[in-house]
Amino acid sequence: VLLNSFEEKIKMDNFSLGQVKIGKAVRPDILPVVNDKPVPIYQLDEQVTKGKVTKEEAQEILKKYNLYQEELQLLFKKGLKISQDFQQNLSDLEKRVAKAVVKGVIDSVRENFTSPEAGEYLSQVEEHILENLQVFKGLKPEQQATEDGFVIDYFKEYEVNVILDNSETNECPVILETSPNFINLFGTIEKINDGRGGWYSDFTKIKAGSLLKANGGYLVLNVYHLFEEPGVWKTLKRVLTYNKLEIQEVPTYFQLSSTLKPEPIKIDTKVILIGSQNVYSFLAEHEYDFKKMFKIKADFDYEIKRSDKVVHEYARVIKKLIKDENLYEFDRSAIAFIMELSARYAGQKNKLTTRFSWIADLAREASFWADDDGFKIVSAAHVEKAFLYAKERHGMFESKINDMIEENTLLIDTEGERIGQINGLAVYGADYYSFGRPTRITATVSLGSGSIINVEREAGMSGKHYTKGVLIISGYFRETFGQDIPLSFNANLVFEQSYGTVDGDSASCAEIFALLSTLAGLPINQSIAVTGSLNQKGDVQPIGGVNEKIEGFYDVCKSRGLTGKQGVIIPVLNVKELMLREDIIQSVCKNKFHIYAIKTVEEGIELLTGIKAGKKTKKGYEPGSVFQLVEEKIKDLYSKSRAIKQQGKTITTVRRK
Repeated sequence: VLLNSFEEKIKMDNFSLGQVKIGKAVRPDILPVVNDKPVPIYQLDEQVTKGKVTKEEAQEILKKYNLYQEELQLLFKKGLKISQDFQQNLSDLEKRVAKAVVKGVIDSVRENFTSPEAGEYLSQVEEHILENLQVFKGLKPEQQATEDGFVIDYFKEYEVNVILDNSETNECPVILETSPNFINLFGTIEKINDGRGGWYSDFTKIKAGSLLKANGGYLVLNVYHLFEEPGVWKTLKRVLTYNKLEIQEVPTYFQLSSTLKPEPIKIDTKVILIGSQNVYSFLAEHEYDFKKMFKIKADFDYEIKRSDKVVHEYARVIKKLIKDENLYEFDRSAIAFIMELSARYAGQKNKLTTRFSWIADLAREASFWADDDGFKIVSAAHVEKAFLYAKERHGMFESKINDMIEENTLLIDTEGERIGQINGLAVYGADYYSFGRPTRITATVSLGSGSIINVEREAGMSGKHYTKGVLIISGYFRETFGQDIPLSFNANLVFEQSYGTVDGDSASCAEIFALLSTLAGLPINQSIAVTGSLNQKGDVQPIGGVNEKIEGFYDVCKSRGLTGKQGVIIPVLNVKELMLREDIIQSVCKNKFHIYAIKTVEEGIELLTGIKAGKKTKKGYEPGSVFQLVEEKIKDLYSKSRAIKQQGKTITTVRRK
């Protein structure tokens, strides 16, 4: 409308509106009309030359042109302002119309979320949509590519990255993380390679870890795995200290700075660490805040007392394993034999082991042998076969020791008598099972000051418990024989042909018997092996591995031929733990092998020497008893020691004179 009225106005002065092309650009211009033809202003001089207009007319035309040109510029500015106002009004109208729709949709979504953070986010989404209606009107392509080949997705900003969805979870989550590396535990921000050596990421690449997945519940971790990857333990402590999780990229030595920094997430996850007592003690001692974060400690016992209820539950565990792994069914004899082996593994017949991995391996192999033998039901014979074959696979160390004993490389006597020599019993720990074998222990005495020398300790080959046992022997001798006269002898105790570390106090009885034999000059029956610890009062105390020790000595005797005189002395308190092989039980019943249970040192020395130990009287120990002979030997050594000292003083006095 503005241009039409302006054009009518300039027509009265012989002007018209037209367009002038300057280079490639076209702009509107005012053209003077000469002889009914519009002429560009720059051709006005040419028209003067041709005589179509005079100079005076040309100057008048130029003067009016400049005036109208200024008026045209003002007109264009006014038109531009009108256009801008129109566009703004149109945009406001679109927003008002769209706002009703958008607000309705957003409000319906807002009703499902009550958190202030979600409400703030939805308000920002609503505002952003109204500011970018052209995207929804299709004025911008949905996926536009840049010159570098990057695809611009204008709708990506409205996507929601749901990193955790527990909407269908009715109970608190329990997550067992078997591979707790940095990404699996804390989450990460993934990056995408653009194919040109560059990496980029966005909020849709934020991924949750198991720590967030277990939010509101429990996360179970193996404590050993937390130290396999750098930074995991330190980051876990920081998260548990402040109860805030920051999802970030995996830290590396060549880490590039990330443009994304997600807001910390407040979490309430209970972390359960599984590990050994040694690891717990180490962390509690060296990590000052360990007990602040992990306040509750639960010990899982490796054994359980046997009862009717426990036996029933134990059978159910085995049954569940059979069902889960599609094993053959086990009959009652197979279940009973597994429990017998379980009690043997626990070391006591009134207890069962709770190391079910060991039981599971045994059950699997028993099922295999049943199938190999053509049976569909597993019996006790198949369980025994599985156990024996497993022992054979892990028994190279045992077989080597057996060979050395049979070849007399390791010197062991199972017949005859000898002074100051006795068969002790040791347990060797293998990776699958433990076994016992006899070992020769000898004792020697000489004049001295009452010291009992532990050769293993002097050689640096003894453990603390073994050294303590030897010191207890010293206390026993002072209590029993050192009340009236000093112990004027030195003794040496040796584990013969022992080239490894010796520990434990189960050889204390054997050592004291060897020492009593040496002092009394009485030979010890080599057909009998001894195990047991003792206190300073001479009471025999229980030891571990009693079944393995008995079986070890029995196997050596059986290989050489049972004579009916061989046997083992054990503490009476270990009788309740006996679970011996059937062949040993039969040999004991037929008096081909013997098991003696003792309470005191006196009982043991009587069995080994066939002589009464002797009781203390006002005049000393009973005549002809073991202890009387020991006392007489100590007195004799004391007299010799005094004579030597007196002789030394006499020689010193003569030299001074």
